[in-house]
Order: sequence, then C-alpha cells, then structure tokens
Amino acid sequence: MADAAQILRLDGEEYDLSKASEGAKTLVARLQHLDRLFEEKRNLMALLTKAKNAYISDLKAEIIKNKTGVDLSTLFDAE
Repeated sequence: MADAAQILRLDGEEYDLSKASEGAKTLVARLQHLDRLFEEKRNLMALLTKAKNAYISDLKAEIIKNKTGVDLSTLFDAE
C-alpha cells in the first residue's frame, strides 16, 4: 500500500514532503508537535478562564449575601 502524499501548507504555498530532506521532515514533526501543545494550552486556558469566572460569580454572590442578607442563589432555584 503506497503512502499518501504529505503536503505541507506554509505561507500560502504547498510543499510535497515526500521530496523533503530528513532534516526538513524532522522540523515539520517538531512544528506539528508545537501545534498540538498550543491547542492543549488554549483548551487549558479556556477551562481555567471558565473556572475563574465561576469563582468570581460565586464571590460576588457571597459579598451581596453578606452585605444585604439576600442569598441570590435561592432566588433562582427551581424549588
């Protein structure tokens, strides 16, 4: 079974990796690894931002509860 041609798209140009040197293939593999790391870090940042916003929201509700005696979480419960 023949390997499918690997095409690298870089700066709007396409390059056939089957004709690239081993050094170039190594660099492409490193770039692909970095792309995966960037994606993982973006996902982690999104998760941490969501958690941070939830903590801020809970803190605001707690501050309001302590200042006014009104527990905002009970106002929106479905009970």
